[in-house]
Amino acid sequence: MTTLKIGDKAPQFEAKDNAGNTVTLNDYKGKKLVLFFYPKASTPGCTNEACDLRDNYQSFLAKGYAVLGASADSAKKQQNWIDKHQLPFPLLADEEKAVINAFGVWGPKKFMGKEYDGIHRTTFVIDENGHIEDIILKVKTKAHAAQILG
Repeated sequence: MTTLKIGDKAPQFEAKDNAGNTVTLNDYKGKKLVLFFYPKASTPGCTNEACDLRDNYQSFLAKGYAVLGASADSAKKQQNWIDKHQLPFPLLADEEKAVINAFGVWGPKKFMGKEYDGIHRTTFVIDENGHIEDIILKVKTKAHAAQILG
């Protein structure tokens, strides 16, 4: 779906997170960033993915990674999901799809024979200098941390 490639400069972005804070790519300068896009907060697959990242969060921190999630859900919905599952990382409430479109993860999908537009579950690993180090298109929701950390 995305046209971005490993080695590309990550798109600059600015969006509000679940707490109403403005988050930009520059906030992560000097750190590695795991930016994961997911279709919808509180759905089974997305919850498996977020909880796997939560359960391995200390490993991410130990290796110098920050973790940031993004979907088109409202800040309130994101915050409820964080509260319910004790997610330790912020979630972008990208209701206008500015970040989603910048990373090219919005597009046609198929589910149970129906076609619709939605977010393609994709994770970008961005290095300290803002370059894309890895792109994971086939996310294993229950073992995603292992895909990222190797």
